[in-house]
Amino acid sequence: MLSTSKHFNGPRPNSTPAEVKLPPVIYYTFLLIGLSLLVFVLWKLDSVLLPITFAALFSILLLPLCQRFERWGWPRVLAILFCLLLVIVGLAAIIFAFGSQMTQFKAELPKLQTKLVQYFDQIQQMLSQRFGIEPISKDELIDSSLKSAKKDAGGYLGATLNTTADVLSVVTLVPIYMFCFLYYRDHMRQFMFRFVSPEKRTSVLHTVDSIQTVIQAYISGLMTVIVIVAILNAIGLLVLGVKFAIFFAVFASVLTIIPYIGILIGSALPAIITLVETGSPAKALGVIGVFVFVQFLEGNFITPMITGSKVSINPMAAIIALILGGELWGTPGIIISIPLIAVIKVVLDSSKATEPFGFLLGDVADGDDIVDKKAEPGFFGRLWQRLRGAS
Repeated sequence: MLSTSKHFNGPRPNSTPAEVKLPPVIYYTFLLIGLSLLVFVLWKLDSVLLPITFAALFSILLLPLCQRFERWGWPRVLAILFCLLLVIVGLAAIIFAFGSQMTQFKAELPKLQTKLVQYFDQIQQMLSQRFGIEPISKDELIDSSLKSAKKDAGGYLGATLNTTADVLSVVTLVPIYMFCFLYYRDHMRQFMFRFVSPEKRTSVLHTVDSIQTVIQAYISGLMTVIVIVAILNAIGLLVLGVKFAIFFAVFASVLTIIPYIGILIGSALPAIITLVETGSPAKALGVIGVFVFVQFLEGNFITPMITGSKVSINPMAAIIALILGGELWGTPGIIISIPLIAVIKVVLDSSKATEPFGFLLGDVADGDDIVDKKAEPGFFGRLWQRLRGAS
């Protein structure tokens, strides 16, 4: 018989499996493959992910209002439906006001085109007399434009139909997703806690609440900045007597979220139309001056006063986000790229492991966070905080 041995019957010592460390080449290869698959999935599932992303951002923005109605004793379903109704009415009012200006602008396009051709002929004659440059025939220019338009007509029609279908899909699905996010928010929070040990749930809850607060402040502050910039642009353009002042004011205010490039695009179109309409270079320069002055106020006073330093994206990261958003999801991707990159920065800043990447996306002024000194707000900042506290 075999004797019983302690080596076989005794308790085995606890041994942790050895950690396998991959070589850097293999690690970064898998990382690149994973990023490539992620980009492919984002591009392939754009019709599914776009409505969900828009709905998530709008839900975060509407959450404080919905919670306030619930504290007043409203049922959650009724509070959510009322918030959605407010959003739909507000968007309908904006589309109606903006759409009327667009309709008037579209009706004036033939006249503007005729004046633009005449102004173009005058410039060509001046260049021909001074520098001996042969002018381009107007008929040749029209023929080449028509040929290119006929050649690309099918592509434009297909793109228009696809864009219209995408917009209708987003408009239909976003309110449904928003209702689900707001109604099942407690259930989704409990789902997230199931991945966290009980002793860490308090810190995770604090992190989630801080991320939510910063995102709400950023998105609401961004919308407030756009409204204020639109009002200032409209005042300046109306004083100069620019046609379609409201249309150009709103158009340029939305483009202010694009650093450096937005002011160029937003001021070029109204300046050219003013030059064609009046023939006065001084008035066209006045239009550009209005946009430059409002942009100066926005960058130095309005945005720091309203959004503060909670989330600040550096211009390079913003431009790259706009390009990537346009390549992945087209026009909706451009619209959503700036808020989305801000959300990503807030999430990265919440963890010590990913904080350097959040710092990379931040503005240069965020480097002051390394020093443990809290900057005091200026006069305008203190005034804005008092107004918000009073409201």
